[in-house]
Amino acid sequence: MKQMTPEMIAKACGGRYHGPEEIKHTEVTSVTTDSRKCEPGCLYIPMRGTRVDGHDYIPQVMEAGALVTLTEHAEGVSEYPYILVKDTAEAIQEIAGYYRRVLDLPVVSITGSVGKTSTKEMIAAVLSQKFRVLKTLGNFNNNLGLPLTVFRLTEEDEIAVLEMGISHFGEMTKLAETAEPDTMVITNIGECHLEALGDRDGVFKAKTECFDYVRLNGTVILNGEDDKLAAVEDVHARRPIFYGMDPRFRVYADEICPQGLKGTRCTIHVDEEAFEVLVPLPGRHMVMNALAGAAVGYTYGLTAEEIKAGIESLESLAGRLHILEKNGVTVIDDCYNANPMSMKASVGILKEAEGRRIAILGDMGELGKTEAALHREVGEAVGTMGIERFVLVGSLVKNLADGIAAVSPETEVLQFDELETALEKLPELVQEGDTVLVKASHFMHFEKIVEKLTV
Repeated sequence: MKQMTPEMIAKACGGRYHGPEEIKHTEVTSVTTDSRKCEPGCLYIPMRGTRVDGHDYIPQVMEAGALVTLTEHAEGVSEYPYILVKDTAEAIQEIAGYYRRVLDLPVVSITGSVGKTSTKEMIAAVLSQKFRVLKTLGNFNNNLGLPLTVFRLTEEDEIAVLEMGISHFGEMTKLAETAEPDTMVITNIGECHLEALGDRDGVFKAKTECFDYVRLNGTVILNGEDDKLAAVEDVHARRPIFYGMDPRFRVYADEICPQGLKGTRCTIHVDEEAFEVLVPLPGRHMVMNALAGAAVGYTYGLTAEEIKAGIESLESLAGRLHILEKNGVTVIDDCYNANPMSMKASVGILKEAEGRRIAILGDMGELGKTEAALHREVGEAVGTMGIERFVLVGSLVKNLADGIAAVSPETEVLQFDELETALEKLPELVQEGDTVLVKASHFMHFEKIVEKLTV
């Protein structure tokens, strides 16, 4: 890893190196926080968890060949090369920020209340038509995951696409300070993490902390259809690029033609250029993601042909509008997470499916004092979509059921308090020819429903 010697690492995080002089100037081969993934020559960063303290494994990883370890205390590690720091959680972000500046390759960062991961995947698919791209894997988008993603970068990579997720004020500041994005994309401002952020104004304030760390000649790309984001006039005296379905935006789509679960055909316009494309995943929001991808593509000099090819190459991820077919049943696996905005959008996709449509929905978390009202609001919205059967699981979905009943009392709604009970009844609820949407917040463990439907 370029310029990642114990000496430079200590300087980056304000630590003090202790150990042999010859090791002080040796570059580490990799960085890990997992003692089980230690490899010869690596830097080990022990993290304190609720049940496990990584410091307890320092002797183990050093004996396995680690070059050097960070530590918050010298006791028990003095026989190994180590860097003494006040807080390893802060140090890992400072070291990652240093490494990002050493490599100094372009960074595209994505945040927002809904669609961060799918937009990240779209942007990476587009940019990969021209560049070697490193992107965030899985849900490595927080104050630990983002540094670990940065450490995966090599000198062969040409651009990084980094997802940034937060739930509290101040977290975005730390992430953006580490990433120093050249291009910042925000998908929307929704009703997420309201327990900590209060309301959408709070969400907007927390998300846009990133603006202070966008590089001065950088580009900000925003969803122009979001009322909070549309009010942003400039960042570092530069006007953002807005995208949406309105021709007044610099990047927009028209001639929208849904193709059911196969996706959406549309025409994308950027400045004076236009091209027709098939967005291969269903839903209006996927067209919005394609627009974000097109905006980033043009920012980095891709041609219309390259952007089109990138959009059409996109593949779905497990848990995120991943469409599976088994035993004559089509399953829309969207169970990774949920909030009011994404719940309504996903049921809207189910509405376009053929055959009997069943929505298996669960509780949405982190909505604060308004959780009951927001569940009811979702029920009122999805109750008008003509879905034949709703299967609701959890303690909050009674409010969702009330919302459905208020607008469509004839719609079939089945409720279960416990997931295990719903799993037992599942074979009776789904039959050949059905299309089934599975969606809830991650803590509901709805992946068990997907597994049972697809074994």
